[in-house]
Amino acid sequence: MSNKNMHRIGAICWQDLTVRHAEKVRKFYCEVVGWQSQPLDMGGYSDFVILPPGSKKGVAGICHARGCNAKLPPQWLIYINVKNLNASIRRCRKLGGKVIDGPRKMEKLRFCAIQNPTGAVAALIGP
Repeated sequence: MSNKNMHRIGAICWQDLTVRHAEKVRKFYCEVVGWQSQPLDMGGYSDFVILPPGSKKGVAGICHARGCNAKLPPQWLIYINVKNLNASIRRCRKLGGKVIDGPRKMEKLRFCAIQNPTGAVAALIGP
């Protein structure tokens, strides 16, 4: 995740694309956009950290839709920093949204994927 936006509340700090054929999709974007990738061990298979050309800092992930990521939709999923994940989940549900995955741990934080009342999906991440 981007250190610059890691803790700024309301900032989009990361994005993942979770798909069935992550290897094929990774190759597609690397060829089309010029990205580079590094494997990320997921215990029996690898997802991929995406790096812009000439950079050593990851800006996104391309992930396999399996294991802990099986419920995530096949779209670019943005991660938005929140101050209190539990409070944001309560507000989401009260306003007609729903949690479609999680909450679960990611590094030192927790996240969940939510769907707003119109059907659009995003992830919330925070303590």
